[in-house]
Amino acid sequence: MDTASDIVQGYHRAWTSGDVEQAMTYVADDITCRAPGVDLQGKEAYARYIGGFAPTLTGIGDIAEFSEGDRVALFYYPQTAATSTAPAAEYFTVRDGRISESILVFDRLSYGPPRP
Repeated sequence: MDTASDIVQGYHRAWTSGDVEQAMTYVADDITCRAPGVDLQGKEAYARYIGGFAPTLTGIGDIAEFSEGDRVALFYYPQTAATSTAPAAEYFTVRDGRISESILVFDRLSYGPPRP
């Protein structure tokens, strides 16, 4: 049986490599996500949100993972044309083998278009 950490790591590896469809296999149909400027309900909305950002990634720099029971926190640097040093954090809850909640924290302004 996969641990919460295994599930979150599988999800993270999939979406950060551009495979949003595979990433969604780790996500519950009724997922809730709180992110800067938006609250998302359901897998379809979540997939659109992640799918809109994943193609902009040029790399990923992992910082740390902490887990306790069904809760996992990831800290990493999503690298894009605009930034490679703006950190992001996600706090996940895993229930019944799927990610049921995500709290995503990042500085939206850091991921805007690169300055001329």
